[in-house]
Amino acid sequence: MCLRTASNFLRACIGPCLPAASLTLQYSTVMPKPLPKSIDETQTLLAQGEYVAERSLATSLFLSLAMQRPLFLEGEAGVGKTEIAKVLAQALDRELIRLQCYEGLDIAQAAYEWNYSRQMIAIRLAEAAGEKDKDKLSAEIYSERFLVKRPLARALEGHSPVLLIDELDRTDEPFEAYLLEVLSDWQITIPEIGTLRAAEPPLVVITSNRTREIHDAVKRRCFYHWVDYPDAPRELEILRRKAPKASAALSKEVVAFVQRLRKSDLYKLPGVAETIDWANCLVALDRVALDPETVNNTLGVLLKYRDDLERVAGEEAGRLLGEAKTAAAA
Repeated sequence: MCLRTASNFLRACIGPCLPAASLTLQYSTVMPKPLPKSIDETQTLLAQGEYVAERSLATSLFLSLAMQRPLFLEGEAGVGKTEIAKVLAQALDRELIRLQCYEGLDIAQAAYEWNYSRQMIAIRLAEAAGEKDKDKLSAEIYSERFLVKRPLARALEGHSPVLLIDELDRTDEPFEAYLLEVLSDWQITIPEIGTLRAAEPPLVVITSNRTREIHDAVKRRCFYHWVDYPDAPRELEILRRKAPKASAALSKEVVAFVQRLRKSDLYKLPGVAETIDWANCLVALDRVALDPETVNNTLGVLLKYRDDLERVAGEEAGRLLGEAKTAAAA
């Protein structure tokens, strides 16, 4: 039985009578760590989670936490947007609740839905027991024990968990409109029982790869930061933390090569995630320095499209490698 049919069946059984009481949320008694009190503390907090952040990003994150506003991170795929939420949850000892967005995402998957099968069983058991009071049955059926909480509803519980709304640009525009109530008032309205309200707002991080524009109404409720590709010194520091087995010389050559590769006319430029993967792959191949054969054989770690591979492989890879080695040796 589909959800719409099940819902209609329930309404036919108990009629239009619905209770007006709000849902009482149960909160965890475990207290998380306090929020950072300055930009420097925020940058230190990220560094403890092995995240190398520029000061402008640490500033945006600090203000987001201090002002209880969502942080909207936009940038190319693989630059470390999602990782910020993960590091934040780990560093502050808070639950990470992730809503992975996709086309067709709706309220049932994102916020809540009713457990219709259990509700129908309860109705049949009540009828078998001779229950005739529809108001009492309605109050029983539309209660918390029959409510299935999805990420948005779960984020309103507990002591400010970290809510990651990942790749919002993959959803349909109507879903953005639904988010406005959550991001503005930290609440979700459920017609059958009332309003879920958060005693403490969650720490919200929203990411977008900019495959489409997000509506201004969502952005106005957030603090915005564009996460760009790192410069060479910061990317080298990232490799030192994320690919510690790579030698200093190899890391310098990898960063110099990738930095030059990003200046090429490619369909998809390699992100920091690809740089880390490439360095770790080279370590697995027991390489201590780049050579033309290894570069050409491992380009698929950096580039994910055939046209990009064909454009770079061969002479272009050799040219980039020569420039990288010169820069690394300087």
